[in-house]
Amino acid sequence: MAGKIVLADTSILIDYFRKTDKSKSSLFILYRQDYDFHISAITEYEIYSGATPEQIPFWQDLLTKADVMPFDEKAVATAIKINKELKLKRKQISIADLFIAATAISNHLPLATLNKKHFERIDGLKIIE
Repeated sequence: MAGKIVLADTSILIDYFRKTDKSKSSLFILYRQDYDFHISAITEYEIYSGATPEQIPFWQDLLTKADVMPFDEKAVATAIKINKELKLKRKQISIADLFIAATAISNHLPLATLNKKHFERIDGLKIIE
């Protein structure tokens, strides 16, 4: 069992899915660094809404290994705060990314993502390399 927990963004899971050599994926590298992964309910939605029927068994198998963090009242309040800050800077991000970041911050979890360009705009969000 891993010792540290990270919230994995959708991009991390897609990277794992697409790599022929899974050991070169970001998700596998996180495991080697002693991380266990959780996902946001938003990531679960993104994965299943984009999956073909043939891909569903792969995702079901992979996602049974992850705890799904809800988009709850704490995350909503955090998303509102983040969005106001980004709006003032004219640096808003997609609603899905906003909700995933808010889930990470409200649960005091670092975020693993391949989409650093958007997420690094958010103050207080720790991004795992």
